[in-house]
Amino acid sequence: MSSDALAVTRVPDAVYEALRESILSQREAPGSAVTEQAIADRFGVARPTAKVALERLVADGLLRREAHKTARVPELTRVDIVDLYANRAIVEEAALRTLAADGVVPIAAIAAQRMLADAAIAASSSAPGSAVPPALARADIAFHRALVEAQRSPRLARLHALLMGEIELCTGQVQAHRLLALDDVVAQHQGILDAVAAGDHELAGRLTRAHIEGARDRLLARYDAQHTQATHAED
Repeated sequence: MSSDALAVTRVPDAVYEALRESILSQREAPGSAVTEQAIADRFGVARPTAKVALERLVADGLLRREAHKTARVPELTRVDIVDLYANRAIVEEAALRTLAADGVVPIAAIAAQRMLADAAIAASSSAPGSAVPPALARADIAFHRALVEAQRSPRLARLHALLMGEIELCTGQVQAHRLLALDDVVAQHQGILDAVAAGDHELAGRLTRAHIEGARDRLLARYDAQHTQATHAED
């Protein structure tokens, strides 16, 4: 049995969570194939269990699979990133304006912010070049989910949920490659929470959009740099 084998009660859930974390932390590189057999071998589970985990990841948007094709970790193009962040900004800005108008700070968002701050402290004390703790990406994602789910429109929350798989892929890249200073992320999140608590819907919306667009710009800069290097290498 592999060293990745899981000794837990709810094995399908554990396999799903382990694979999800592996994708978000970039240990599963964009474009890499993920098969039922490979999952079964890696975690020492039966093929049906591996299939359940794989199908959940496909449904979440963390894997893509065409008919009769192997599932793969999505490779987002520049157009994908621009389009995704444009729609994310629209949905989250609207959600935060609504949430701030009610002046209610979700407990789940506060808890996620504490997790993020703790993860940032742990990361700051780690050796240079060390991997970003998986808890960091989880806390970042949980923060945004909690804010959108707490506002009063269930339809807006469903729109956000449709984007979340690809949003998580992008957030994972931002965190894995340290494209934003962790202290800055924590500070920006706190500014959003403070605006919501103050009932300042204009500020909450503006800070949310700025936060999202800042992450987009860093991700696009890395994408452009990578593809410029690849073009030069081919020449």
